[in-house]
Amino acid sequence: MSNRVRMLRWGLYALCALAPAAYVMASEGPPAKPRAAARFAPSRGGFGANYFPDVTLRTHEGKEVRLYDDLLKDKVVVINFMYARCEGICPGTTANLRRVQNRLGDAVGRDVFMYSFTLKPEEDTPDVLRTYAAAHGVKPGWLFLTGSAGDLDLVRRKLGFVDPDPEIDGSASSHIGVVLYGNVAHQQWAACPCLTNPDVMLEQILWMLPQEKRPGIGVAPRAPAEVSQLPPVHP
Repeated sequence: MSNRVRMLRWGLYALCALAPAAYVMASEGPPAKPRAAARFAPSRGGFGANYFPDVTLRTHEGKEVRLYDDLLKDKVVVINFMYARCEGICPGTTANLRRVQNRLGDAVGRDVFMYSFTLKPEEDTPDVLRTYAAAHGVKPGWLFLTGSAGDLDLVRRKLGFVDPDPEIDGSASSHIGVVLYGNVAHQQWAACPCLTNPDVMLEQILWMLPQEKRPGIGVAPRAPAEVSQLPPVHP
């Protein structure tokens, strides 16, 4: 494993450890209040076509797509792992990401691409994921993805959603507390706890975009390296 890959994965380990303490179920009201702070660690280099497996997946719309060629190549992406029948953090994460999608507006699906990969493909068929997306008011530009268990496990590991403890790693619930985002063309990546203040997520996502593609939504982009602690969420 290269040092760059190790850095990304250990950054995600730390954020996964923080996520349970940060969890407060999000609702249709004010965003949830994270109780923990996290450091962002963008990584450069080593995460291109030779790193990502170009496995075939299926969207909640029933379309076949390739991981690298169709979903990642040259894109700015926002990624999380989830499963539909989750009574824990998944609904709150989806609600939080929906707020991010609403703030980004038409940029989602054009300049920013949102992907939610299921951790339980044996249950989460395209029909199940389509129902889940509709129930949460998900708009175009955000795809929910399923596929074979082996392919999705490979995707999870390549994206760094891994725990060094095999017993913990074997639990799907240990991989749902983090949102990963990056500019694939520039090989820049960062991550945050899934219930981070949506404005903080927006600052980091906008930083990944070229200036001419940043929508005017009243949030200034900030490099992940410039953020040392998550600010409190204001109701």
